[in-house]
This record gives sequence, C-alpha cells and structure tokens, in this order.
Amino acid sequence: MKADQKILSQVIDILREHVSKDAEIRPETNLEADLSVDSLKSMEILAAVEDAFDISIPINVLSDIQTVEDLAVQIEGLLKEQE
Repeated sequence: MKADQKILSQVIDILREHVSKDAEIRPETNLEADLSVDSLKSMEILAAVEDAFDISIPINVLSDIQTVEDLAVQIEGLLKEQE
C-alpha cells in the first residue's frame, strides 16, 4: 500500500531530526538496517510522530514497521480511524 505523500513527507522530516544528517531517506529506506535506528531511537521517533500527528501508535503494530513507508501507512490508517 502506498502512503499519502503529505504524511510521507512529514515522516521524513521527523526522521531527519533523529538520524544522521547525511542519511538518504526514501519511502523504501529500512529504519533499522539503513538508518541504524535502535530501540531507544525508535521510541524517540515514535514519540515525535505521535505528537506531530496527535495519534497513539499501538505497541502491537511496531513489528509491522520496517520501512519509512510502513510507518507512514500505519499513521495514515490511525488517522482514518480517528475520523
């Protein structure tokens, strides 16, 4: 499933604040393998995402989030549930 471009852009902006400045971040970028996001860093990113989008990401979906686009798709789904 393709993520909404506006959400994807916001997710990339948030990630830029938390990973190496020279990291290349694209939709297919793997958070752990390509961006070296460890468990502590992922919690910081998730907190920033939750604040930015005013959502709560359930802990059980974290294992489904591997790439930048996976994260954006999850956010999009949670936003639709709130409507």
